[in-house]
Amino acid sequence: MTLKTLLLSAGIVALAGTALAETKVGMITTLSGGGAGLGIDVRDGFLLAIEQSGRDDIEVIVEDDQRKPDIAVQLADRMIQSDRVDVMTGIIFSNLAMAVVPSATAQGLFYLSPNAGPSALAGKGCHPNYFNVAWQNDNLHEAAGAYANGAKYENTFILAPNYPAGKDALTGFKRFFEGDPAGELYTKLGQKDYAAEIAQIRASGADSVFFFLPGGMGISFLKQYADSGLDLPVIGPAFSFDQGILQAVGEAALGVVNTSQWNKDLDNATNAAFVESFAAKYDRLPSLYASQGFDTANLLLSALEVADPDDADAFRTALEAADFSSTRGDFAFGPNHHPVQDIYVRRVIKEGDVYTNEIIGVALENHSDAYAADCTY
Repeated sequence: MTLKTLLLSAGIVALAGTALAETKVGMITTLSGGGAGLGIDVRDGFLLAIEQSGRDDIEVIVEDDQRKPDIAVQLADRMIQSDRVDVMTGIIFSNLAMAVVPSATAQGLFYLSPNAGPSALAGKGCHPNYFNVAWQNDNLHEAAGAYANGAKYENTFILAPNYPAGKDALTGFKRFFEGDPAGELYTKLGQKDYAAEIAQIRASGADSVFFFLPGGMGISFLKQYADSGLDLPVIGPAFSFDQGILQAVGEAALGVVNTSQWNKDLDNATNAAFVESFAAKYDRLPSLYASQGFDTANLLLSALEVADPDDADAFRTALEAADFSSTRGDFAFGPNHHPVQDIYVRRVIKEGDVYTNEIIGVALENHSDAYAADCTY
């Protein structure tokens, strides 16, 4: 079902027909199935920023990709050809990004990624109209590898799903990890039973475990891991220890270390206001994904203050300037339009009845990505 929203200073009004606006944004994201929580948070963070801007000249068309590449491609084609959107955003999963982004940018569209950052779009496959506002896929995993070194782990067992972001995850971890992995596994995307993988971890002689299993996959793994009796320390990226996921995992996640470029306790005025306003509007704490949606919308808004997407060169220059207040504090793009930013070490804690994270250190400072040198426009 199509949801067309004209964002007004008075609120968000759903329209049954077509709304004419100066700027149309096509948001394709995951709103159903196992990854729905991620897409809902990106959507809600994005719409909150647009609403707070008070602008009445931006229309956001929101669609559910159902985590299916063919559906995402169909939606993108319709948005480009029929809805005539100016900018696209929203995709969560890298396999869907690879199906949509190259075609969209080749047709002159600007794509602002609030999440997926596959290596193929950061290096030789980069495009001047593609901007990632979150991270390059490897980044948080590279930070986990750096943390593992500091923790003196020598033979970490590593696993991730068999799709582009999963391959980037293990590549990123190994790029920084100085030990020898005790084992390396690629699991099925969407897998829920990890008994066989846990048995392999037990038999491997590992001194720790690193895993990237976003959404429901991470919930299943962590619960089964806790029930298995294995007491090896676990490291992961924020995707498996994010705000929505933690409530489903519960006690099994307490004390686990994970890496992130954002947390709700980052000490800057924009982040404090974001956390407060998001919780007030949606009656839940914001997640990493919500912060990325919020920052993506504010990047867009900052560029629209300077230029119209029809003036591609001027609009691109305005995006590159990244002249907005980020929930992360200072924000800047590298030469391939991916962020250069600090990546933090977090620990899962419990505040009252709510599981959440606290920052306990910095894993990597002013960190870019390994593919920027291969990007030439």
